[in-house]
Amino acid sequence: MRQLGNVFNKGKCLISFVTAGDPDLETTRSLVLALEEAGVDIIELGVPFSDPQADGPVIQAAGQRALKAGTTLSKVLDLARNLKGDVKAPLVLMGYYNPIMSYGEERFALDAAEAGISGVIVPDLPFDEGEDFYSTLDRQGVDGILMLTPNTEERRLIETGRRGRGFVYCVSLLGITGQESGFHEQMGEYIARVRKHVSIPLALGFGIEGPERAARVASIVDGVVVGSAIVRLVEKFGHDRKELENNVKPFVTSLKNAITI
Repeated sequence: MRQLGNVFNKGKCLISFVTAGDPDLETTRSLVLALEEAGVDIIELGVPFSDPQADGPVIQAAGQRALKAGTTLSKVLDLARNLKGDVKAPLVLMGYYNPIMSYGEERFALDAAEAGISGVIVPDLPFDEGEDFYSTLDRQGVDGILMLTPNTEERRLIETGRRGRGFVYCVSLLGITGQESGFHEQMGEYIARVRKHVSIPLALGFGIEGPERAARVASIVDGVVVGSAIVRLVEKFGHDRKELENNVKPFVTSLKNAITI
């Protein structure tokens, strides 16, 4: 399934995040197709979890709606499997370790590969605590995508450069997703420090709310991740799939245009 690196060869990459199962899995399916049609290059499917430590209030609320609708890791994998053949954009699962541990690491890696998942992001499982897990993903051809923050120490940057697969997710600020304030001011310096040790593509996320900010960060990274802004549209229009599509598509297209100009 290794196709994430190839996506970045085409130019600046737009990566979107959606919470799977918010408000239901059928809406997520139609949303994924709309996102790809509007120009998204990689789609992150968020696996809802009851204790999402790194998520801001917008994504936390989306996770609660998805859990209330009965969404589970198994059902998210079924959704991905159902999308195979209908979506060309690589799918990445983003979720916390506890559901994966309960599911079983080996079984998860096998099922993720079979479902067509290209990569997995686990915010609460750093590489030095999950060596066996990331090795298991690697054997199945699924990229274990590592995360960095502005205060990551140099020794961890070196290890990330050695262990990273697909792309590295650079968190743009010290905090939680969906925060408008606190955008890291020394962004260029931060990314330059990462690039000294990491040769695979860098994507930057957290706090990117619209085209202007996306364009700013696209000048220094290979990919831009937009999550909370899209999740807000789902919260507002998710009750009507056509209305959701009519609002998501132009927003996503504006983001894509902003990072490719």
